[in-house]
Amino acid sequence: MLKKSFLLAASLMLAFSTVAEASDGRYRERPPVIVSADLSAPWLMQLGGGVQPRVYSSRRVMTQPQVYQRRVVRRGLFQTQDVQRRDVQQVAMTRAEKPIKSKLDPMYLPQMVEYPGDHKAGTIVIDTNNRFLYLVLGNGQARRYGVGVGKPGFEWAGAHKITRKAEWPSWTPPKEMIAREAAKGHYLPASMEGGSANPLGARAMYLGSTLYRIHGTNAPWTIGYAVSSGCIRMRNEDVVDLYDRVDVGTRVIVM
Repeated sequence: MLKKSFLLAASLMLAFSTVAEASDGRYRERPPVIVSADLSAPWLMQLGGGVQPRVYSSRRVMTQPQVYQRRVVRRGLFQTQDVQRRDVQQVAMTRAEKPIKSKLDPMYLPQMVEYPGDHKAGTIVIDTNNRFLYLVLGNGQARRYGVGVGKPGFEWAGAHKITRKAEWPSWTPPKEMIAREAAKGHYLPASMEGGSANPLGARAMYLGSTLYRIHGTNAPWTIGYAVSSGCIRMRNEDVVDLYDRVDVGTRVIVM
């Protein structure tokens, strides 16, 4: 009887010991060892048991803090309030000198804007510095388009009227342009019929007796840049829109 009591007690002690060890984690899978990157000492190789330590880098990659502020900005010929993101650490911003094919900044898409100038409704005002063309609508409003303008050495300013309009115009390069391009190894045709390959695009509006025009382009990614020989170029869809809104005799002011 005493022997049975002793065996029962031993069995209970063994069971309690097993439960205690299980609750203590000794029969569980060994947890991963977490160390920092600068503790890659040889003792890590002595951990054994197939334990793979997780190493956390001591260097954090911090995102630059950003703040938002409201400021008055000048875009073209008018002022407006704009909420912009400004990085705490200022970064020098430069304007690209050459256009990137297939890319167009959305700010050059047609849009209605405030226009505080005193020009009459129906006047076209071209701000060559900011690459915008304004069709003045009156009541302090204008329709604004993005344009490409004359490259360095081909800038000009003045006031003219639209003397002729043409749909899918043909192109006859001036003799000066033909000679200039030939000196660079580029040979231009004496003339080119209108069409999608024509550099004058879908529409053209001729300015007085000058060689300059407001016209479309088959290279819309050049809008916003100074790349032409003095003409004002627009996206084809934009020049069609403007063409339908103005008539021969419309005053054009280039600034």
